[in-house]
Amino acid sequence: MRIDLHTHSTASDGTDTPADLVRKAAAAGLDVVALTDHDTTRGHAEALSVLPAGLTLVTGGELSCRLDGIGMHMLAYLFDPDDPALLAERELVRDDRAPRAKGMIAKLNALGVPVTWEQVARIAGDGSVGRPHVASALVELGVVPTVSDAFTQEWLADGGRAYMEKHETDPFEALRLVKDAGGVAVFAHPAASKRGRTVPESAIAALAEAGLDGIEVDHMDHEPDTRARLRGLAKELGLLVTGSSDYHGSRKTCVLGEFTTDPEVYGEITRRATGAFPVPGAGGV
Repeated sequence: MRIDLHTHSTASDGTDTPADLVRKAAAAGLDVVALTDHDTTRGHAEALSVLPAGLTLVTGGELSCRLDGIGMHMLAYLFDPDDPALLAERELVRDDRAPRAKGMIAKLNALGVPVTWEQVARIAGDGSVGRPHVASALVELGVVPTVSDAFTQEWLADGGRAYMEKHETDPFEALRLVKDAGGVAVFAHPAASKRGRTVPESAIAALAEAGLDGIEVDHMDHEPDTRARLRGLAKELGLLVTGSSDYHGSRKTCVLGEFTTDPEVYGEITRRATGAFPVPGAGGV
C-alpha cells in the first residue's frame, strides 16, 4: 500500500480542487490519501463525491497552533467534523486569516513591494487565504523566484519583516479538542527549521505525555539526519511515525506520494479514531 497522509487543495492553499487532487492521487498510484487543508474541512464533500475506485480517503485537517511564540501545525485525522468545540476553534483561526493577510500586505507595501489585497484574494480564490497566497503574489511580482523563497526572515517567515501574527491554537488545547472529537493527532513537520524556529524536543515529549499520537518524520523539509533523529525520538516517546508529501499542487515542488506512511502505522491510526472512518472510493465521475 502507498499511503500519503498530508495534502492540500484549493479549500485552503493548494492549487488543485479537491476533486482533481483525489484523481491525481489515484493516477499517482496511491492507495490512501488524506485531505488535510488548513483549519477547514470544506473540501471533503467534493473529494468524496468523485473518489476513484481503489483509492481510500482519510478526512482530516491541519490546525494552526503556536507554543511559546513558535508556530507549529497539528495534523488531525478522522475527527467528527461537526464537533462543536473543534468547529468553533477552526472558525476562530479562519476568521483571522484575511485581516492577517491584509496586515502582511501593508508591511510589504511599506517595504516597497506593490502587492495588493485584490491580487492575493484572486490567488486564494475560494480557499482560506494564508501566507502561501501572499508568497505566490511575491512570485508573480518577481520579488522571489519561488514560494519557498518567500518564507525567509527577509519576507514572510515567523518574525520576518512582513510577518503578522494571527489567532493560533495552543497545541495542548488543539490536542484536547481533536481527541474529544474522536480524532488522531500528529505533529506536522516538527523540525522544519527552514520555516522558522521549531519547538524543542522537550515540548514534543510534553505533548506525547498529553496524548499526541505521532510525529510526521518523512517530509521534504527534513534532511536525512533529521529524520533519523526524529525516528529515535518517536521510539523513545512511543509515538507513531508518519510520512507524507505535504502536497500543494503547483505551489510547491513536492509530488504526491513523495514520502509515505507505513501501512501498519496507518492501521493503528484508523484503529484509534472514533470520530470518522476512512472512505473507500466507489468510482467517481
